[in-house]
Amino acid sequence: MNEQKISAAVSVAAQIAALPALPTTELWALWDRYYPRRPENPNRSYLESRIAYKLQEEAFGGLSPDTRLRLSNIGIRHSKIKERRKQRDIHLAPGTVLVREWGERDHKVSVTAEGTFEYEGRFFKSLSSVARHIAGSPWSGPAFFGLRKHGEGFE
Repeated sequence: MNEQKISAAVSVAAQIAALPALPTTELWALWDRYYPRRPENPNRSYLESRIAYKLQEEAFGGLSPDTRLRLSNIGIRHSKIKERRKQRDIHLAPGTVLVREWGERDHKVSVTAEGTFEYEGRFFKSLSSVARHIAGSPWSGPAFFGLRKHGEGFE
């Protein structure tokens, strides 16, 4: 190892060793430097370990794409979490009007050129959010508007 690499290693090790003594405000400042948003339920140990990884990654480089792929495949192979099947894509042309009878009246939803949905002057990002607004309870938008059977949605 050359002198620069040894110096960098010592510097990174010193930075990591100093993390437990840092005030929380400084720890958060480091977090904000490396991550776009803060975790929902943080604890100090988690913050320190993630920041330590980023410090090492910054100094010595991250994992190669091959290593990332290999680790991802190992995780998939050994995971106890079932992978969701891919949802069918439903493509609706702009200007398409969907009609659903609900609560003794017809509800008309238009597909906009931006890919959003317009219902009674309000714009929604998803068909499911329109269905939830109309029905007052969670619904699959495609199922609600008859684009697929209720409970279907996976190939």
